[in-house]
Amino acid sequence: MRRPRPRAGPFDRAPYARPVADQLVPTCVWRLTSELVVALDERFGEPTDAYVNGSQVWLRDDGPGGATVEWRLHPVPGYERPPAVATIEVFPTVALAVARGEEPVRPPEALWEGLEAFPAFGDEVEPATLAVAVSDVLGVVPDAAGLADHERIADDWERTAGATSIIHALLDQLGAPPT
Repeated sequence: MRRPRPRAGPFDRAPYARPVADQLVPTCVWRLTSELVVALDERFGEPTDAYVNGSQVWLRDDGPGGATVEWRLHPVPGYERPPAVATIEVFPTVALAVARGEEPVRPPEALWEGLEAFPAFGDEVEPATLAVAVSDVLGVVPDAAGLADHERIADDWERTAGATSIIHALLDQLGAPPT
């Protein structure tokens, strides 16, 4: 007698098949402003990590219920690091100049398009609850909050070799106009 085959879960599929429902991530998004750059620097200090693609990341345990929130400053499409500035020094150098009213090595809007905050380790948080918490922590209300499909956005970004706007894709998914 044949044993019944166990039911397939969303991750038990052929490598080419997409899951039935994509995982949506609660997220908050801010469009870039000089005030946002200064707030990040004043409240968070230097990023936890900086990437050659221009992303600046802070991991902080100040989300709802102590959840770790990943704060990611997303680069503009086609990001190019300012010459003579190390990857890890781009944000602190630019933020300090902006805070002092000086001319930065490159204007912030030529480097980044916006900030995203989301639970770093998949904690289940309602978008509205996340929005209140991150607003309190940063002192700036996000432009949009909701559920985003990170996998779809990442696939588009990789397919275009970084020529796609992550912030515009997030705002589109969250139902907010990009500008």
